Amino acid sequence: MLEYHEKYADIGELDHARDIIRWGSDYLLKLFIPPNATSDPIFQNVAHLSLQVGGAKNDTEGGDNDTICWQRPEDMSYVRPVSSCDMAASDLAGEVVAGLSAASLVFKDEKDYAIRLTTAAETLFELAIKEDPTKQGTYTAVDECGGDARAFYNSTSFKDDLVWGGTWLFFATGNPSYLEYASRNFSLALQEERTSERGLFYWNNKLLGSAVLLARLLYFRDLGYPYKDSFASSANMTESVLCSYLSDQSFNRTQGGLILLKPDSWSPLQYAATASFLSKLYSDYLNLLHRTGGVCRDRAFSIDYILGDNPMKMSYMVGFGGQYLLQVHHRSASIPWDGQKYLCSEGNRWLHSKDPNPNVLLGAMVGGPDKFDHFIDERDKPWFTEPSIASNAGLKCLQELYCVLHLYTYYSSANFIIIQCEME
Repeated sequence: MLEYHEKYADIGELDHARDIIRWGSDYLLKLFIPPNATSDPIFQNVAHLSLQVGGAKNDTEGGDNDTICWQRPEDMSYVRPVSSCDMAASDLAGEVVAGLSAASLVFKDEKDYAIRLTTAAETLFELAIKEDPTKQGTYTAVDECGGDARAFYNSTSFKDDLVWGGTWLFFATGNPSYLEYASRNFSLALQEERTSERGLFYWNNKLLGSAVLLARLLYFRDLGYPYKDSFASSANMTESVLCSYLSDQSFNRTQGGLILLKPDSWSPLQYAATASFLSKLYSDYLNLLHRTGGVCRDRAFSIDYILGDNPMKMSYMVGFGGQYLLQVHHRSASIPWDGQKYLCSEGNRWLHSKDPNPNVLLGAMVGGPDKFDHFIDERDKPWFTEPSIASNAGLKCLQELYCVLHLYTYYSSANFIIIQCEME
């Protein structure tokens, strides 16, 4: 939205995209309660940050929860507890700061709303970085905060999230103290990065995203000393990582050509899509600078594999192509809308059904194939057929980048891209 908002306007999707971002921003605002913000004694002198609604634990012996109940969200009646954190959840705080800050730039024409977003982001960030360093940590390290999420989204670091939040907060406010924090702590975050995480940009590692943003500052804003050298190292790191995606020496690939950025995990498509997105964005920066070529010139990759150019001839985006999966692991998509409410105990009939989903989850990307390019289109095999917000984020950014720029060479059908953009 920030880089290509004029193109969104050209295709009539600007207001729609803003509505989506506003919905998410309002949600993030509700998650954060600053100290003394209410008369409730629970919140006196203490900041609270809600993590999630619902979870995998039973509220009572034999009770239902979000992982064992195959039920439409509209039919949910079981108790869904709220998990709450304090400022020791440094990674969670950094992510919320980044989201609020980026959104404030989208809504800079709505001054009151933008100020509300940046005020919350600044308050949360200051609380997070002033927390006792011995108490700073990951949200999943605290049982009452992220204990229930540990088995699903276990966080392994937090400095990268605070750098990510500080970088976006600088873009939103222009306050150099936030940039100073981000640039000073970037190298510390690099030291915290796991070897197996290098080259990844996803929910558990924001370093590469921050590096791209810092390189953007180097290229398009002359901030001078002391930032120039640190920004240059960020740019060098960015080019090194992005070029490594194209090297046969850095990452393994499936026989069909899919890069395996995290070979021991399922859902390989999400990492490939996000890598494509960052590569496309950074290459646009270089094009604006008339810097073509470089250490990995004449090399390129596309997202054709995701859209059907793979050994299975299967499109992993629902609704696109001549053959796409029909049994997405998604409760609402799999249960018919027939005016009846179904209990959790009745849900397994659709989970294990071999029939196609009655509701098409148009545009969703699923986890994808295994490292042998093999894919099974069965609803009860989530490692193949489950979509998620996290896994679709990179694809949606990449898809919008290509379609708003009218770059059709990476797709088999230009008409589809136009239609998809209008729907999005």
